[in-house]
Amino acid sequence: MRLFSRGMAVILSVLSLSAQANVLANAANDHIKEKIESTLQWEVNAIADSPVRGLVQVSTENGLFYVSADGTYILQAKIYNLDEEMRNETEIALAEMRIAGLKQFDDSYIEFKAKDEKYVITVFTDTTCGYCRKLHEQVGAYNEVGITVRYLAYPRAGLSSPTYRQMVNVWCAVDPKEAMTSAKNGQSVAPANCNNDVARQFQFGRSIGVNGTPNIVLSNGSIIPGYQPPEQLLSALQNIAG
Repeated sequence: MRLFSRGMAVILSVLSLSAQANVLANAANDHIKEKIESTLQWEVNAIADSPVRGLVQVSTENGLFYVSADGTYILQAKIYNLDEEMRNETEIALAEMRIAGLKQFDDSYIEFKAKDEKYVITVFTDTTCGYCRKLHEQVGAYNEVGITVRYLAYPRAGLSSPTYRQMVNVWCAVDPKEAMTSAKNGQSVAPANCNNDVARQFQFGRSIGVNGTPNIVLSNGSIIPGYQPPEQLLSALQNIAG
C-alpha cells in the first residue's frame, strides 16, 4: 500500500506540474495575442510551438510569424532544419494550414472539372490579372491532361476595389463558371448579390502566404506562384505524386 501511495503521489505531482505549465503557456500565448492585436491591429488566428526554442509560431491574417516568448520581438522568416537536409519547417507548417483551411471553401469553389481527373489544383485568381486570364484560356487543356481547376478569389487591389465587386458578381452569378469566363475575357458581368465568402477567400489567401495571382495550391499544401503551362504543371504534379 505504501508503494502504491508513493506511486500515486508521484503521478499526481507530475500531473500538477503539467497543468501548471499549461496554464503558464496559455497565459503567455494570451499575452502575445493581445499585444499583436493591440499593437499591430492584426487578427491572430492561432498560436503554436515553433521548432526553435524561445519562439512561438503565430498565424495571423497577414501571414505566419515567429514571436519571442515574452512578446517583445516578431520575426517574418523561414526556419530550416540543418539536421534534416535543410527541411523548410515554415513551409511545412504553412502547407498544413493550407490543407486544413481550404476545407472551409468546399462549397465555394468555381470548379472546372477534368473528365478523367488525376489531380486537383486550387488557384487563387483575380479576374483582371493577365496571367490569370492566360491560365483560364487554357483551362480546357488542363482538364484534358487530368487536372481539375478550382478557383478561389484573390482581388489583388483589396476588398474596396472594383475587382472585388466584380468577383462578387462572378460568385453570385446564376452560372459562376460562365461569369468567370466572361470576366476573364474582359466582358462585363451583371451585378449580383448573394451570401458569399469572397472576402473570406481573400483574407485566407493572405494568411497562408498568397501575395499575388495566380497562386496555385497543390494537394500536398505546397504553392506554385504564377502561371504554369498545362504540361509543365502536370510534370510538377507527377513529381509530387512520386
